[in-house]
Amino acid sequence: MHNNALSLSQSLMLPRYRRMPVSAILRAVQSPSGKRKPERHEAILGLIGSHAIGSQEELRRLLQERGWQVTQATLSRDLRELGLVRAQTDDGARYVRPESLGTDEDKPSLEILLPQLFDSVDGVSELLVLHTLPSGAQPIAEGIDATGWPEIIGTIAGENTILIVCRSSQARVELAERLRTMAGQRGLIRG
Repeated sequence: MHNNALSLSQSLMLPRYRRMPVSAILRAVQSPSGKRKPERHEAILGLIGSHAIGSQEELRRLLQERGWQVTQATLSRDLRELGLVRAQTDDGARYVRPESLGTDEDKPSLEILLPQLFDSVDGVSELLVLHTLPSGAQPIAEGIDATGWPEIIGTIAGENTILIVCRSSQARVELAERLRTMAGQRGLIRG
């Protein structure tokens, strides 16, 4: 007990711990492996780059083999923070960085991306909002921009939301229907 208290008090004197909450300091000091989030993120990126990983469970198992004990919730948060997406490749579905999907000629088309990443679409007037799964907005927005559809003035993408500015309300309605059809969605379009 005394040794833990001593290491904690010694740790509190280190500059990197001065502004950390006590609970975070305790986790860092008491962690048996001494591994922290940046190192875990580096390990995840290394595994994603060197293995065709198609599921979180597979990634969790590979991390465990390398000494990382992570929960599914932590792994989901890490994937989101790293901006990794699950995309269809020649080897099947796997986690990748959206920017690593290749050159313009190699990038998956909207026909491939939309069924995997589409969540919903809604709009008003000339504005269409397309919601995607986490980290799906950038690749889909790039795909939309690459189509050169004349009814679209431009797109703005966040992490999971794309604002599409259309030339008219009618163009918005038609575009929303086209996107839903490409995504394999059926039913009424809101807005």
